[in-house]
Amino acid sequence: MSGNNGYKKLTEEYSDSFDYAKNETAIILAAGHGKRIKSKVSKMLHKIWEVPTVERVYNACNKGLQNANTILVVGIKADDVIKTVGKRQSLIYAYQEVQRGTGHAVQTALEKIDPAKYDGTVFIFPGDMGLIDAETVEFFRNRFLESSSDMMVLTGMYEGDTGNNYYGRIVRVKEKVAEGAPPGDDLGNVIEIIEYKDILSLSDTEPYVTNYKGKNYSFTKKELLEIREFNSGVFAFRFKPLSELINKISSDNAQKEIYLTDLIALFNKNGYKVSAVTPERQYALMGFNNKSVLREMDNIARELAYDKLKDIVMIHDPEDFFIDDGVIEYIIEMDKNGEPLDIEIGKGAYLGKGVKPNYNVKFNKNCHLSGCVELGRNIIIHDGAHLSCFENQTITIGDNTKIYWNDVIRGQVKIGNNCAVESGVRITGSDDSPAIIGNNVTVKGTTYIFGSEIDDNLLIEHSVLINKKVKNPNADGSLFKVRFYIPETEGAEAIEDKKARM
Repeated sequence: MSGNNGYKKLTEEYSDSFDYAKNETAIILAAGHGKRIKSKVSKMLHKIWEVPTVERVYNACNKGLQNANTILVVGIKADDVIKTVGKRQSLIYAYQEVQRGTGHAVQTALEKIDPAKYDGTVFIFPGDMGLIDAETVEFFRNRFLESSSDMMVLTGMYEGDTGNNYYGRIVRVKEKVAEGAPPGDDLGNVIEIIEYKDILSLSDTEPYVTNYKGKNYSFTKKELLEIREFNSGVFAFRFKPLSELINKISSDNAQKEIYLTDLIALFNKNGYKVSAVTPERQYALMGFNNKSVLREMDNIARELAYDKLKDIVMIHDPEDFFIDDGVIEYIIEMDKNGEPLDIEIGKGAYLGKGVKPNYNVKFNKNCHLSGCVELGRNIIIHDGAHLSCFENQTITIGDNTKIYWNDVIRGQVKIGNNCAVESGVRITGSDDSPAIIGNNVTVKGTTYIFGSEIDDNLLIEHSVLINKKVKNPNADGSLFKVRFYIPETEGAEAIEDKKARM
């Protein structure tokens, strides 16, 4: 879809209605260019631990806030972002046609709210903050509601060389005003946020003077650059003062953009209270503008996943595995039952969204499971096996079954208890023609099964079975062998022997 009208139509199609009964609103800013990421993929759709970063922010807000509306501001590649996040309850999309800064993005979002009908709280989050979690969101929410503030900033403390700190600095009231007098009760209050590029544009010799409650405070350029407390881009506001002042922000800065951070000075000037808090989990504040930082964030997500599971299951290589967040929570809930899990995760194993592990299951090296894969007890998934299905399908594997090296099992498939699917086998089922394999079945050799039903106690070897029903003719149910079944060739008339060259 292209063109502004097309984007606006798409936002309307995917948006729910704003629920004025809910007194909390999250605004997620996901309209930026992301030029430094050097990718045709929207910055907001780059993945951290296999989930698009904007979806991670949405999930954290959805869990960390209570009964909230969400407004997602989109711009560049709006159609990709909208279709990835999709339709959600109380989620509204706002299209920022021209990107003129964070303040302008919030102005665009607030157009979706009728100020005569709303008097709640607004929380603002950058869409690239892919490590933020529900606990950090809840912490910030609670601290804001417990305070008497009209605006609150979630800040971080920069570690390392401040010369590499490109974040906006939190400027607080210092121990003396410009004239040398003490500041009194104002000490430590937030005066403003100055963007890094605006600090660089200041004079190297003349001090920067700013006013707070009628008192002047002087800072050298060096002082400002060495401030370690930085703006994370996460804010909380009472709606009424926000809607009163949001359209008064100036674009008089180095970038000629409307900065949301300029609201601090406006709030202070109009007698509103501004405060700032720092979360315990500093990594939650990370955003990214390039591939190296994105990779660093993904590594942190992997380390967090490992820490959650390291004493519950055996992970053979902490630096080479993937377990979806939902699967991690599923395993943690299993562990609460008190029975030892005895689950092993081999190097390079991938357990995607929807997989349901079970007791004494071994996921060997480089196996891949994704979709709704429901496993029984005492199962081995050997090296390189691949099990996957679409969202509306299920793969079920019974107790005491072994899936051997490099097997491929896809679609709607059910495999019974005490089975062995030996190496190199392919089993596929569709919605209309599921593959159903009974108990005590061995499938081996160069075998392909599609949409077939296999009775109990059978050996299938070197066969191609497409939409077949394979019965066990033994009256006593003893093992019966089916070998070398190959269906008749279709399209044989298109094939002929190749003539040798003279």
